[in-house]
Amino acid sequence: MPGAPTSEMPAAVRHRPSPMQDAVRPDSGDGVIASPDTARGPLTILIVVPSLDGGATDAGAVELARILRETGHRPIVASRAGRLVADITVAGGEFVRLDVASINPLTILRNAATLAQIARERRCDVIHALGRAAAWSSWLAARVARVPFITSWYKGFREQNLFKHYYNGIMARGDHVVAVSEQLAHLIHDRYDTPWERIAVLPVSIDPEYFDPANVARERIESMRRTWGVRRDTKVILVPGRILRRKGHDVVVRAIKRLKETGLKNFLCVFIGEDSGHTRYTGELWDLVLATETMDVIRMSAPVADMPAAYAAAAAVVSAAVQPEGLQRTILEAQAMARPVIVSDLGAGPEVVLTPPAVPESRITGLRFPASDDAALAASLLRVFSMPEPTRRAMGARGRHWVVDHFNAPVVAAQTLRLYEAAAGSRPGSAGQIMNEN
Repeated sequence: MPGAPTSEMPAAVRHRPSPMQDAVRPDSGDGVIASPDTARGPLTILIVVPSLDGGATDAGAVELARILRETGHRPIVASRAGRLVADITVAGGEFVRLDVASINPLTILRNAATLAQIARERRCDVIHALGRAAAWSSWLAARVARVPFITSWYKGFREQNLFKHYYNGIMARGDHVVAVSEQLAHLIHDRYDTPWERIAVLPVSIDPEYFDPANVARERIESMRRTWGVRRDTKVILVPGRILRRKGHDVVVRAIKRLKETGLKNFLCVFIGEDSGHTRYTGELWDLVLATETMDVIRMSAPVADMPAAYAAAAAVVSAAVQPEGLQRTILEAQAMARPVIVSDLGAGPEVVLTPPAVPESRITGLRFPASDDAALAASLLRVFSMPEPTRRAMGARGRHWVVDHFNAPVVAAQTLRLYEAAAGSRPGSAGQIMNEN
């Protein structure tokens, strides 16, 4: 069938200049995901994350806790309290309240002493840091307690000056450095000269059954559209994610202005996300909406409980990131819901959204535009809207197939456990070698 989905990795990823290859699904031969070697007994992993409020690193901590507990290991999560603490405890993790988001040097030192004590008393096998301030405390603690140290990158960081470069560089000091995408792996290698053998690419995963358009009833979709105040035939442009400057919401607003100027009718752009206290940028965004006279076609919505219905109600899902975003769950979720996605070249790498020239037109799962280029974003939206319905449906179907095949929970869990086993010293080889062995 023309345009049929394929699981082959795009050439832009296959030909990267590193020893990392696409992790092969660990299969026992009968279709069952093979478990890592656990001869050394259960692992105790100390996960240190700045907050548990709902960001990418916060959700990553929950996912790691779930993976560890479900496979008989012991996760301990140190963080500030937040709305995801309940998710940690439900996942079976132990929560330790600690303000590891603070950049105060004295607080970092106190946190390091506390983490070192926890690592010794609980006999932790690994300390795993998921943020910069958290990583400074964790690195010191790991050296004191003589415990392997891992860092995880969920996004790129701005480096305005030498101090920022040094501060951010702690994330490249891990014995193993985890990137959630190939795009971030290359950024880490190029920016800090981190050896490829210390870098492992471990993507996040999603629930393909929860994010399945076949499981979303029409009533749920109509209820969502009523919430937004739109008719069934209104084309909805969905922009999910926290209201942060790096997400590029202002680029979207300017693109929406361009759509209005072309005479496009019957469309609405919906921002779904919380501003997490970044009220200054939110205020600037509202000022821009007023200045561009786009208030009639832009809605700002609080986070919704039924995200599958939100995706299903959309004609296209957009990420206009102006900084490297690594791997956004929302883009994976949107593709799993068979929605066409439009991303900036910093919003998702070629292994996340398949676009030309990495793949031919018959295999694309979305469109890509240069970051900060609102004219290119507007042109991409017009292209999606002008596609015949069968073409849009085929694009969405390819996106779902790609995400289900490459970002499913059992595969990510197996890769994660193999990395922890390697770091804890239960088997030889580096992070990159462990990810490649089969």
